[in-house]
Amino acid sequence: MAKPKILIVDDEKLVRVSLQQYFEGQGYPVVLAENAAQAAARMGEEQPAVVLLDVRLPDRSGMELLEEWKEAGVGGAVVMMTADPQLDDVKAAIKLGAYDFVSKPLEFDELSVTVENALEASELRRQVRTLRDEVRKRMGYHEVVGDSKTIREVMSFVLKVARSEASTILITGESGTGKDLVAKVLHYESSRAEKPFVAINCSAIPETLLEAELFGHERGAFTDAKALKKGLFEVADQGTLFLDEIGEMSPFLQAKLLRVLEDHSFRRVGGIRDLSADVRVIATSNRDLELAVREKRFREVLFYRLSVVSLTLPPLRERKEDILPLAEFFVRHYSQKFRKPVEGMTPELERALLNYDWPGNIRELKNAIERAMILEESVRLTPTYLPIRVIAPETTRPGGKEAGGSWQTLPDGRRVPRWEIPAGGTSLEEVERMLVEQALKQARGNQSLAARLLAISRDALRYKMKKFQLEETK
Repeated sequence: MAKPKILIVDDEKLVRVSLQQYFEGQGYPVVLAENAAQAAARMGEEQPAVVLLDVRLPDRSGMELLEEWKEAGVGGAVVMMTADPQLDDVKAAIKLGAYDFVSKPLEFDELSVTVENALEASELRRQVRTLRDEVRKRMGYHEVVGDSKTIREVMSFVLKVARSEASTILITGESGTGKDLVAKVLHYESSRAEKPFVAINCSAIPETLLEAELFGHERGAFTDAKALKKGLFEVADQGTLFLDEIGEMSPFLQAKLLRVLEDHSFRRVGGIRDLSADVRVIATSNRDLELAVREKRFREVLFYRLSVVSLTLPPLRERKEDILPLAEFFVRHYSQKFRKPVEGMTPELERALLNYDWPGNIRELKNAIERAMILEESVRLTPTYLPIRVIAPETTRPGGKEAGGSWQTLPDGRRVPRWEIPAGGTSLEEVERMLVEQALKQARGNQSLAARLLAISRDALRYKMKKFQLEETK
């Protein structure tokens, strides 16, 4: 296997030739440059894995060249070389992304070890970039499915905000509208995409633990703090911190969060030293935070600080034209995941999806399609295995047309109409006939679905249809 390429940049011919002979003797292909202009050209043409770069060059500083490569996002691992090492230069080079800093005269054996380590680091960075590109592609806005005017306007705004310098963003909307996905788009379409995306659900962790999670703790800060722990603000430095359901955060932590947003500084639990972090904070809430401010449950100053840039995601019932594209997307997804050759949806399924309001929004639609895909046996997805609340919303939703305003809860948790015997009485057979007829009507003649609604087998249903002469009921 061929060894990776090394670029040597030095204005001294003797240094260039000596390094070339040494590394070519070890099997490395070597490219030479005697000034910054040649180095820039060789970098673009040859794409070396390691660069040995002199700090002092005749036309430009090697530090300037390193900074240019960093901003452009090109180049392999860079090892700086100098005959006059200064601590400030070393610090600046490392900050600009240099792998190491070596002094002249060069010790070739020592330099060889440095180059080998730099090559390993370069390969690891390449693998990380590849993985992050895959994650970015998977989390990109192409997965925000929908072609309605509403969602197009929302995504146009999201992309504009993502590429801005906004440090705090507030996303509101009902549960299941895709706030977490939009948060990922805001990160992976920003200049912070190569840095960490760290998420935490503020409603899932007790206040005492949430403080330590966000800000970290010193060793011995409390009983179980056996070692120092970095908080999520430190972990997300130069990246994005996603605070899901921030409306559930306690007033005490709201105050600490406000300080971080205002001063970019914080202290670990039990700490006495201020720490800093450059973090974009994306917060979400499915609650009315303005109402929470009026009721003194959420700090007014924090609300205004978070909502410098804000957006509200519309519920699915307000963009019905996106229901079928979303459903098709989930059918394709689960067809691949479950390795089931389901090619699409039947017209009956499409009508059922469009007739339902989806109070749980995209999450509810996704779960419904996943359930149906698991159980479906035909090549096209039918309504047979959709949840009953989707198939017959009139009788499973309070206030439905068949409900008459009186409801009862079954042992399985479903809400159904409460039936009462008419004042003049009725026969059990007549009630049975009416239920079979109603099930067939709601299932639009689909016998398998009607049997499911009645919790009987299809053969039992067909027997009752024949008994009540309902074969032609649709």
